[in-house]
Amino acid sequence: MERRTLIRGILFAALAAFGVGSVAAADIGARAPAAGKQGVVIQVSDDNPKTWNQALNVIRNVQNAYGKDKVEVELVAFGHGIGILKADSVIANRIDDTVASGAHVYACMNTMKGYKISKDEMNPKISYVPAGIIEIVEKQKSGWAVVRP
Repeated sequence: MERRTLIRGILFAALAAFGVGSVAAADIGARAPAAGKQGVVIQVSDDNPKTWNQALNVIRNVQNAYGKDKVEVELVAFGHGIGILKADSVIANRIDDTVASGAHVYACMNTMKGYKISKDEMNPKISYVPAGIIEIVEKQKSGWAVVRP
């Protein structure tokens, strides 16, 4: 078996084990940041509210440093971090402020499925991606900086 094919098979098996194997290649549509803009994606994958607050502080700081018109910022929550985006989250009001600031906030639908969380339980201002880790990997491949506070 060709080494590349073997590595690809191992990668897909690992992704499937983490619940992201259901994402088809056609679902992946990462794009580079808009011309003249820096792209920054923030990963939230743990259940610590201190980390959640830090992630939101990073978003605010990045927007202030670059200027909101010169940066595209995404927050992607998956795994144990999905709680940050629930409607009853301890920081739900900060998620509202983050979306209002122009940042995009995404929940991983694979995680929601695995935890049996419905969209009705989520903050109504957020958006969704099929698989959070794939969103992050594809953004990084497209030139976005990835930050995990």
